[in-house]
Amino acid sequence: MINPIKQDAETRMKKCIETLRTDLSKLRTGRATTSLVDHLKINYYGSDVPLSQVAAIAIQDARSLTITPWEKAMVLPIEKAIMTSDLGLNPSTAGLVIRINLPPLTEQRRKELAKHVAHEGENCKVAIRNVRRDAMTQVKELLKEKLISEDEERKAELDIQKLTDKFVAEIDGVVKVKETELLQL
Repeated sequence: MINPIKQDAETRMKKCIETLRTDLSKLRTGRATTSLVDHLKINYYGSDVPLSQVAAIAIQDARSLTITPWEKAMVLPIEKAIMTSDLGLNPSTAGLVIRINLPPLTEQRRKELAKHVAHEGENCKVAIRNVRRDAMTQVKELLKEKLISEDEERKAELDIQKLTDKFVAEIDGVVKVKETELLQL
């Protein structure tokens, strides 16, 4: 009775961490990464599809990306999607190849991004704590219905707290790595 509650809590906590990692991978750090533009949606014959399905994305060097569309007709929609995105990037096109040069980040912008990363980490911790609260509530319901003993309830609460502590420590690690990456010159 208690194991499914713990497994559900662990699954939901893992999803929180994955969401944090995905969100942080979209942040511009001054280094070129393909994940920077992966989430962009391109209008492809009336339907919106991810950029990776209509073009090859490659890292040319530390500060530039190249995007090569599979079809010549896709060059303009890809350029438009990049320009209208919130990334603040200006693509330049040479024939079929779209180049994106990433300007170096200013010190002030790096610090703003580091604060944003810390804020995202805190939001993830809140989500983890909400999962813990839900699991604890489910355990208390089992106790109230006399399906488990008080000892089993205490043990389950300790296990759930250990799980929470483990995932909060993992969040701290992810945030620290991203902040270090941002603040490096």
